[in-house]
Formats: sequence, structure tokens, C-alpha cells
Amino acid sequence: MSKEEVMHPVKKNVQKEQLEAGLKPFLLVKYFSFSSLAVILVFTLLLSWIISENARKIMLQQNEEYSLLLAENINQQVFRRFVLPAVIRYGGIALRKPEQFELLDSVIKGVTQGLKIDSVTIYDSSMNIVSYSTLHDRIGKKDLGGPEYYKAIGGNPNSRLTYSGSVFSLLHLTHEIRCNLKTYIPFRQVLQGGKEGDLIMGVIEIEKDLSRNYSNIIRLQGRIIIVSSVLMAILFLVLRSIVSRGSIIIERRAVERLKLEEKLNQAERLAHLGTMVATVSHEIKSPLGIVRSTAEILEKRIRKIAPGNEHLAKIVVDETIRLNNIVVEFLDFARPLKPNLALCSVNDSVRKVLDFLSSELKNKNIELVMDLAPGLNRCNLDQELFYRALFNIIVNAIQAIDKEGRLQISTMKSANKGIDIVIKDSGGGISEDMIHQIFQPFFTNKNKGTGLGLAIVKNIIDSHGADIEVESKIGEGTTFKVTLPPR
Repeated sequence: MSKEEVMHPVKKNVQKEQLEAGLKPFLLVKYFSFSSLAVILVFTLLLSWIISENARKIMLQQNEEYSLLLAENINQQVFRRFVLPAVIRYGGIALRKPEQFELLDSVIKGVTQGLKIDSVTIYDSSMNIVSYSTLHDRIGKKDLGGPEYYKAIGGNPNSRLTYSGSVFSLLHLTHEIRCNLKTYIPFRQVLQGGKEGDLIMGVIEIEKDLSRNYSNIIRLQGRIIIVSSVLMAILFLVLRSIVSRGSIIIERRAVERLKLEEKLNQAERLAHLGTMVATVSHEIKSPLGIVRSTAEILEKRIRKIAPGNEHLAKIVVDETIRLNNIVVEFLDFARPLKPNLALCSVNDSVRKVLDFLSSELKNKNIELVMDLAPGLNRCNLDQELFYRALFNIIVNAIQAIDKEGRLQISTMKSANKGIDIVIKDSGGGISEDMIHQIFQPFFTNKNKGTGLGLAIVKNIIDSHGADIEVESKIGEGTTFKVTLPPR
């Protein structure tokens, strides 16, 4: 495994960390946005509860005031229309007598008729016992008044509100909504002029059912909660949409920034590397020429002096030639490319390369399939540079095929009105991890070679404003596609 392959996952992790660091400020804004939304929702629910509680208190206050006025009226009417006539006619009050009870009952029913009062009860002053009630089954029962009776008998009017149910009652999940108000006032003697005296003859209890009013308050609370929830849901969806869109935009920009930084760093590295390679290659090229020429002279002399040993000098010559080719590759890679463009035929360049490599194809029994589209427009190319680029690609394809494989080369018009050149081999293919690195300088999976061939190809293709793409699957071969721009 090469050093580049080892560093590849590390590089990905670094890029991921840089991307996350770029998104941190936005994630903080996102967190505060959703937190603010949650706080608003809590305050909205709290506001709905405060409104409903305030409405309940106002309802209690209004109904209590109404019941007190009604109780005072009953006090006046009962004293004048029942107590005084009963004392004058019968010499005293005795509700056990039917005629007195009927008289009191007619007075109270006449006063409360049409006023939506559930019941009126009068307690005795000497003990907590019901002397009269519009609910006949309560008459004669003791201790029904509770603490409120004793407050009223002491001269303090008071009320008691009992209720049950909540917003969940509307969904039939809890108890039914009920609300009941009982008002207690002392039953006083009425003096001339309508003023109340100090004598307390009992306690009057007025009971009123407020379930309907309380149900309306619960419904109001439910509406506030529903409207608030809907508004919060809409705000949440809008905010989520904005945040999601912002996240995509910021992430895209962060990725673009990382790519630009990576290209800039790579360009700087390549610039330094090119300078170093050019310097070293230039220094090596001259001594190599001297070594080669010297080896050729030695080869001739050894052939005369010691025949049969000249192959030793031939080895030196061959190796210097190989080293010289490597140096030339280094210089080609480091030298800035300035293509000398002229109108050329792409098909002619392809045929020229294949003619030169025909013997290599025959030696490896590789089937060559050419599908060159006729009538293609000429392109602005540097014929020499473009020839070298095609040569390197096709040589790589031949080297990828062991024996008796297939090499297919096609040319056609591209979608952008340019020309596509497709070179497909039936070799072993390139792994997904390696396919992204094949154009990097000095990357190679071969035992021999500098790893500069495809890097030089990429530089040549880029200098022509063209594109190169690679597709490969292990065991199925590799496809190179070069797209030349329109003239």
C-alpha cells in the first residue's frame, strides 16, 4: 500500500473536521432559533392558561355579585311577603304547616322565576338544618351548609365555587366539565325604608349551575392553545425550511471553499515540486549524455579488444536511455505547457498512435476495435502534445491488458458540439479508492514507472481546455473519455 493510500482516509477526516468547523456558527444559530421557538410556545401556553384563569375569576366575580343581589332581593321579598304576614296571621312562623310552606314557596318561586336559579335553600338560625328548599328532598337535613353557613350566620356573605374538567375534557379524556356556584347570605330582618336590621333569622343559599359558562371558558382556552400550536407549527416549518436551505447553502459554500483551498495547496505544492524537478533533471541530463556517449565508445572498443563482452557496455547504454526518458518526463511535467494550437484531425492523431503501437498490440494478441466517426470537424490542437497524451492513455490501456484482451477506441460528436474520444480496455480495472488518485503526480501501482504519465496527460488535456473522465470496475476494464471543446 502506497503512502497516498494510507493518507487518503486521514485527509478525508481532516476535510470533515474543517467542514464541521465551518458549520459550527450556523449550527449555533440553528440551535438558538429552535430554542427560541420552544420558549415562545411555552409562553403561549402559559398565556392561554392565564387568560382562562382570568376569565374564570371574572365569571365567578360577576355571578357572585349577581347572586348576592338576588339573595338580597329574596331576603326583602320573603321578609315582607311571608314573614310579616305569617306573624300577623298565624302569630308566628311554622313551616311545618302546609299553608305557611306554600306561601313561602310561592313567594320564592315568584322572585326566582326565569332567573336560571337551580335552587334556593333557607337554613335555620339556631342550627345548621334546612328549613325550606326548592328541592324538597333537602328539607329537614342537617349540616348541609358547611363552613359557609357559619360564615353567613356570623354576618359575612360568601360564595363557594366547585368545578371539574379541563381542556382534555373536550376530547373526552378526563372528567366532564362541571361548575357550580353557591352563595350564602344572612337572612336578616328588614326595617322600614328597606334597611336590613341586625337580627339574623337564618341563612339563604342560592345555587346556580355555571357549567355552560365554564365550558365556554374551557373552549376559549382550547382555541387559544390550538391557534397557538398551529402558529407555532407554521413558524417551525418556515424556520425549519429557512434553516435547512441555509444549511445546504453554507455547507455547499464550505465544500467549495475546501476544494479551492485544496486546489490552491496542490498548485503550490506542484509549483515547488516542478521547480525542484526541473532543477534536478537539468543537472542530471548533461552527465547522463556523457555517460551514454562514453558507454557507446566503450562498446565499440570492447567489441574489438574483447569480443563477446560488449553486452556489458550495451547494458549501460540501455539504462542511460531509460534514465534519460525518466528525466525527460520530469522536465515535461515541470515545464509550463503553452500549446501551439492549429486545426488538426482527431481521427488522424488516433490512427498515428495506433500505427506506432500496432506491433505491441500484435505481440500481446490484443483485439483492436476502431469506431472513428467520419466527417468530424477539425479541432484546435497542439498536434505533438495531443499525440503524447493519446499515446500515454493507450499505452496504459495496453499495459492493463495481460494477453488476448480487447481495446476499443471510438470518436464521436459530443453533446456540446465538440468531439469525444473514448478509449476502453478489457483489463483488470482500477479500484474506487485509486481511481481518484491516478492523475496525481508520482502515483502509480506499477513496479516500474515514475507515476507522471497520466499527470502529464491531465496537464495537456487541461491546457487544451478539454475534459478527461475515467470509469472503471474491477475485473471489467477501464474507460477513458476525453471531451474536446468545439472549435
